[in-house]
Amino acid sequence: MLAKPHDYISSEQIAALRGKSDLVGALLVLHAWGLVFGAMALFVWWPNPLTFIVAVMVIGARQLGVAILMHDAAHGLLFDNRRLNDWAGTWLCGAPVGASLTLYRPYHLTHHRHTQQPQDPDLGLSAPFPITRKSLWRKVLRDAMGQTAYQRRREQILRAMGPRELGLGTRLMSLLRNERGFFIINAVLLAGLSALGYWWLYPALWLLPLATWYQLVSRIRNIAEHAVVPDNDDPLRNTRTTRANWLERLLIAPYWVNYHLEHHLFLFVPCWRLPTAHRALLGGGFGSKMELRRGYVEVLKRATSKLIDGPHDRGRERGPAHI
Repeated sequence: MLAKPHDYISSEQIAALRGKSDLVGALLVLHAWGLVFGAMALFVWWPNPLTFIVAVMVIGARQLGVAILMHDAAHGLLFDNRRLNDWAGTWLCGAPVGASLTLYRPYHLTHHRHTQQPQDPDLGLSAPFPITRKSLWRKVLRDAMGQTAYQRRREQILRAMGPRELGLGTRLMSLLRNERGFFIINAVLLAGLSALGYWWLYPALWLLPLATWYQLVSRIRNIAEHAVVPDNDDPLRNTRTTRANWLERLLIAPYWVNYHLEHHLFLFVPCWRLPTAHRALLGGGFGSKMELRRGYVEVLKRATSKLIDGPHDRGRERGPAHI
């Protein structure tokens, strides 16, 4: 059941929080891509292991960042202009990282309608928790080695190709049709870097972060949002807001994604207004009733409080990552 905003904030506050902006949306998209190319430039200018690792982490976090901006576009919040919102959400945010705005929107809205309930399509991301620390470290290793990315991408490609009975030619055409956004944008990215004389940046500092750090921070974000929440039926406690410092915002939680509780309560609020919504809830006296945590380390400690592995803790994940 969706929360009723008027139960928490006034009509005046709701009106103020609704405001969308084409300018802010454009600046957010430019900021994400600016950090991607800036991190690449840093390594080209000063090539060493440290700047390479920093670049991988920054770019992987911005890949999550454009996915988050696609999430805002799925709610019609990235741009005030609807056509611009859907175009940018599709081509500048979703397609580069292999996500489809068209497929994601109905899936994600179902998650909002049935948060932490049996009908929630994302329930599988939170239900296994808590797990043991060993189980988490195994997952982290799979993320860092690219195994998670391989498994998820393989399943995406097989779904895009369709049933085996269709024949190879038909299935390849289906793959090209369903994945055309990813192929087009990544071809443009490769061509642009090649024209600058740095084609190798595409595999080293686009595909590698996408296969590693992006997977890891997506996992951390998923855990923080709904894992080990206190009450699956309380809108103030079936999702979580995690306070994030500047380093966490740079490398783990871009574009105010840590304000997930406020996002669930107020679906009409653009991501850049979520801190204002958070302050409104605290000002209304709801702070003690909300599921708030001081940082991602605290959340991960709670999510790994199990002492002994269960029979399913070693299995590989299936299904899409929650955005």
